[in-house]
Amino acid sequence: MASESAENMDTLQPLVQLKDHNIALLFSNYLQSIGIQAQLKSSREDGHVIYCPEDKIVQAKVEFDAFILKPYDKKYQQAAWDRGETVSLHASDFSLMRSFQENFLAHAGIVTLLVFTLCWLVFLFSELGWAQQLFYALQFYPQLSIDALLADPIRLLGPAFFHFSWLHIIFNTMWWWQLGGSIEKILGKSTLINLLLLSAIVSNVGQYLVSGSNFGGLSGVVYALVGFIWWFGYLAPERGLFLAKPLIGFLLFWLVLGFVDLLPVNVANTAHLLGLLSGCFLAVFTVKVIGVNNKT
Repeated sequence: MASESAENMDTLQPLVQLKDHNIALLFSNYLQSIGIQAQLKSSREDGHVIYCPEDKIVQAKVEFDAFILKPYDKKYQQAAWDRGETVSLHASDFSLMRSFQENFLAHAGIVTLLVFTLCWLVFLFSELGWAQQLFYALQFYPQLSIDALLADPIRLLGPAFFHFSWLHIIFNTMWWWQLGGSIEKILGKSTLINLLLLSAIVSNVGQYLVSGSNFGGLSGVVYALVGFIWWFGYLAPERGLFLAKPLIGFLLFWLVLGFVDLLPVNVANTAHLLGLLSGCFLAVFTVKVIGVNNKT
């Protein structure tokens, strides 16, 4: 039985990590009640991790988002009863803020959190009246030259940290947290830093050459994360870094919509495309040239 359990675990992917056993057990039972295979693995180091099949990850994440909003809903307790288990939740076991905080911090490393925080600080100070000053400080070079690069190198990266609207920053930073956090946890902070630097520089320079210096946002880096995880998962699936195919399809479709000008907002299409390509390139380079054994 032990070898069979280990074999089954190898075919599953981690979905969510929780500190409270009752909460993890309740949600695991519910997933199984709706036809999603789920296994709960507990350890002193990792807490309680729920695993499920790769092709069910997207559906399971949607179910978890609903679960943390209403963990006391009768359907979750009913699922436990149907499986012959009694799981009791108390007010001290669960709160929305506590659950969000635990899962948010558990998924992200220091690099992920620093970039996430920097983007939000810049945006919030912009909303408080310093938008013009911050944009000027982070804006790409009005005239790109060697002298400009040496005088103010931060402008190579700066536009990535400035966002123009609530939708813009929420979309970019949540994808950064989700994808960047996965990369940092599995491959280490140096890989994520390299990816951030390469994709920000490549996408910013490319967008400047096409449209000038009036642009901003982390979306070029986000598309680099997509490209990196997509190709890394294809080339080294044993490392457990992957992105569900429906999500890849959605983001590629969004990229195409931007190029055919069917989106209701202005989109830095060149930055998106170059970010995606730089991420794919770095994934191939990481696997084929430098290997993927070291986590630093």
